[in-house]
Amino acid sequence: MTAARGGALNDWGRWFGRPGRSLTRRLIWLASAWILAALLATGLVLTHTFKESALRRLSADLADMLDQVLLATEVSAGGVTSRQLSDQSTLNLFGGAYWQVTEPVGEGRLRLLTKSASLWDQSLIVPPELPGMLAAAAGETISFNAAGPDGAPLRVAATQKRLSGRDLVFMSAVDRTAVDADVRQFSTVAWTALALLGLGLVIAVFLQVQIGLRPLFALRNEIADVRKGKASRIAGDYPLEIAPLAQQVNRLLDHNQDVVERQRTHVGNLAHALKTPLSVMLTEAEGRGDQLAEVVRRQSEAMRGQVEHHLRRARAAARAQGLGERTPVAEVLDEMAVMLERVFQSKGVEIDWRAPDDLHFLGERQDLQEILGNLIENACKWCDRRVRVSAGGTGLGWMVAVIEDDGPGVPADRLETMLKRGERMDESAPGSGLGLAIVDDLARAYGGRLVLGASDLGGLKATLDLPAAEA
Repeated sequence: MTAARGGALNDWGRWFGRPGRSLTRRLIWLASAWILAALLATGLVLTHTFKESALRRLSADLADMLDQVLLATEVSAGGVTSRQLSDQSTLNLFGGAYWQVTEPVGEGRLRLLTKSASLWDQSLIVPPELPGMLAAAAGETISFNAAGPDGAPLRVAATQKRLSGRDLVFMSAVDRTAVDADVRQFSTVAWTALALLGLGLVIAVFLQVQIGLRPLFALRNEIADVRKGKASRIAGDYPLEIAPLAQQVNRLLDHNQDVVERQRTHVGNLAHALKTPLSVMLTEAEGRGDQLAEVVRRQSEAMRGQVEHHLRRARAAARAQGLGERTPVAEVLDEMAVMLERVFQSKGVEIDWRAPDDLHFLGERQDLQEILGNLIENACKWCDRRVRVSAGGTGLGWMVAVIEDDGPGVPADRLETMLKRGERMDESAPGSGLGLAIVDDLARAYGGRLVLGASDLGGLKATLDLPAAEA
């Protein structure tokens, strides 16, 4: 016997299915979206509040300047005059603080009457709609942004007052460059801090979800172990929210096992009920030598073969419904090779088999023995001397076993009929013709298939697909 355990057929790699909707991703994305929205709203509120606070401080300074200008302005027959304020910023050229006094002259225009020394030969630029707004405001102060004499941004406050029977417009302005810089700095710091806070919160949410859902991941792995045959029940200790699910899974497994056991019991009872009358008929027929007894004997033998076939198929279908069965393929091949080489010792048959040690059939050992035993025995029966068997995993949850011999083979036009019950390659040879049909039925019971073809050794090649247990 030549036996080589190893990887004659290498795995084709693992295939990872595309996941469906992920609860983990959903929780993380929902929390991240909420965090992003909350931080975005917080950032907008903070920057807007800081900017408004800075502008209110500027407005307070401008209101003070307007009051000073009002106190410094006199209306006489000779015209309107205003004393220069003591604030040095209003005295220096483009010093950053400005004021002026104007008078509405109709058609939305203002005529300059007096101004601060800091304006030199220029005046404050006002929007054309300002006179109408001031007239409608009834003495209230209006604030707006404008460009200064040196192009710097200004914050301007204007109000219309009536002095000595004349309507005068008083305006004060302050350079807001420093305020804008403070607002930008605050915005930069605030958004940076919020971004770091958001990143930290997202990481915290990720860790929380991973840790919180860890019992679900553990339950998933236990169920996978049951499906692979590594365990028969869910044994983990789970939180209160998940423990009922684990209990229901165990109850489902128990119910499934009970169903399988009941099917096995029914099959066994049926086998006993049918075999006893057939045995009686055969015994009676063998005691007589007439033609009728011979007909009864032959038909009883055929009936017993058919009963055995269908009962075996029913038992396999019942076992295929169960979970938790793992059968090492290499051990079964070793047993089959040793036994069949002894059976066909007079013929000098050599069985060369190869299978990885970690390859497991997802089903019961008895079924794999019957499947491989029938195929290898058939190959030994029709080979000249050599039988070759190779098995390996596909990496897709399936295994492939190939059984070949160097015998005469089967004509191509008969390959399709070889799997029919009672079909025999040689009517003169012993046998019922049910071997390949039994293998095909057992393989189909497990969701697999048997395909016959020509071998490069010259004989028949049987390719068998069966479910494989994951490592």
